Amino acid sequence: MAQSQQLSSYSQGVSPSQPPSQFQTKSLQASQSQLTLPADLPFRVISKTIGQGAYAFIRKAIPLEQSEPVFAVKFIHKASAIKHGRITAKQLLLEVSLHHHIGFHQNIVQLFDYGQDANWQWVAMELAEGGDLFDKIEADEGVGEDIAHFYFTQLIGAVSFMHSKHVAHRDIKPENILLSASGDLKLADFGLATLTRHKGHVKPSTFICGSPPYIAPEVLACGSMSRTTHHSGAVGYLGDLVDIWSSGVVLFVLLVGNTPWDQPTEASPEFQEYLETNGRTTDTLWDNLPPETLSLLRGMMRVDPASRFTLEDIRRHPWFTRPNPYMSPNGRVNNPVSLATKMLESLKIDLNKPFTASQSTQASDNMDTDGFDLSTKLASTQPETPVSDMLFDWERPARMEANDGWKSWDRLVEDPTLSQFSATPTVPLSLTQHAQRFRDIVPSHSLTRFLSHLSFSLLLPLISEALGRLGVPVSNIPQSALEGREDMTWIKIVTVDGRACGLRGDVVVERMWGDAEGLLEVRFIKAKGDPLEWRRFFKKVVVLCKDGVYIPQ
Repeated sequence: MAQSQQLSSYSQGVSPSQPPSQFQTKSLQASQSQLTLPADLPFRVISKTIGQGAYAFIRKAIPLEQSEPVFAVKFIHKASAIKHGRITAKQLLLEVSLHHHIGFHQNIVQLFDYGQDANWQWVAMELAEGGDLFDKIEADEGVGEDIAHFYFTQLIGAVSFMHSKHVAHRDIKPENILLSASGDLKLADFGLATLTRHKGHVKPSTFICGSPPYIAPEVLACGSMSRTTHHSGAVGYLGDLVDIWSSGVVLFVLLVGNTPWDQPTEASPEFQEYLETNGRTTDTLWDNLPPETLSLLRGMMRVDPASRFTLEDIRRHPWFTRPNPYMSPNGRVNNPVSLATKMLESLKIDLNKPFTASQSTQASDNMDTDGFDLSTKLASTQPETPVSDMLFDWERPARMEANDGWKSWDRLVEDPTLSQFSATPTVPLSLTQHAQRFRDIVPSHSLTRFLSHLSFSLLLPLISEALGRLGVPVSNIPQSALEGREDMTWIKIVTVDGRACGLRGDVVVERMWGDAEGLLEVRFIKAKGDPLEWRRFFKKVVVLCKDGVYIPQ
């Protein structure tokens, strides 16, 4: 098969002139025109879509004449990035240039190659086989102190190396923190990165960018009438100190499963109390943090950048230097199976918990469709307007193969994804006995999924009603989908999370075959937004649909 034909077979999408309706079926998807990828690529695409942004998508690839290594390729639609993402062609190339300049580090996604044609820019990079880190962390719970310390140590290692190359990331947040197959952290997405020094001099930034809960206050202050001036007297903010603030917020989220505030502004009562009490807030989120951890967090999140902890301050802090049972002398995970087991056991969805809508997911009158205050719009690597609402043909999560006959249904008990619905989540002994890698326990695909024993005609209205109760607009369900005449149905999700940030994605309801024949799988595929907020949204829908959730015994 010619290379162009082979690539075309993997590139299904939706015609830009015909945006999809909220409910999509497999037959509708097949009828849409395909996206035409660049010709003469120096690799072979071997998967459907495994990741999606507003104007980019990611697929797996291999060298032309070899079957390995498998790597990830991000295809960026340049016109959409410039139009919807407010990003110039020069900025698109700058991302690649700075990523290449950083070079190799074990905790940074490695760049291999890049190229472009008139329509597309592609970037070939290391495949983070472990998926999103924060997809494996329970919302409002966090992880244990040892696991938080392990991943924070690796994050600081990545940031230190990046800063040694005079590059600041400026967009450190859960969306950009991935995992390798062994469970080690990988920092990704350098779309907002910048040089911190130029010709031997400090280079302050004035570009307002980032994600509201993780952004440093001096970045927002840069957009006000009184532009910030740092200690050298120049106007702007220092990108490396912004990274330290954001890394502190990430540590907080690792420990408690929530962000400390919506954004560090006067509009946030949590942040105002943090300011007034000099970090000794009475907010319950801070209550259970150990004193040493609080000391580190307050140092990293000092509002005055001049007094904020440096990387050297962080590395010699007592909480940072504590021993870690999961870390080897070379800074990598030393027991990936134990780490994966502990993380999976922390994921729990209580189906008996009564539903309470603590925060509306509907945008208020002063918000746009993505939930950002229109007066304080921020540049983001995940822009607000998706490129023509493309409907991608997603690579399906691998299911376990059945041994024989009746045993196939029993083997569903071993599916690690389903342990989160148990009263006491545990990893089956049959898995841990044979596991050798992190991903043998924790799958690379998203854990925001469940199985249902209901038919399409019962399950789709149940999901539709749940979304309606959460304030997510829902259109009518096609009759063909209700009657089960299609193997797959898509429901578009456009809403805002509890922090008033944009949340986009799809709920995919698909007929199962093989070892799970007779069941439907419901996958929540995030296109944009905080992975922890996406999991929180998923949990709310699951609780509302609990009568349709299949739990193997």
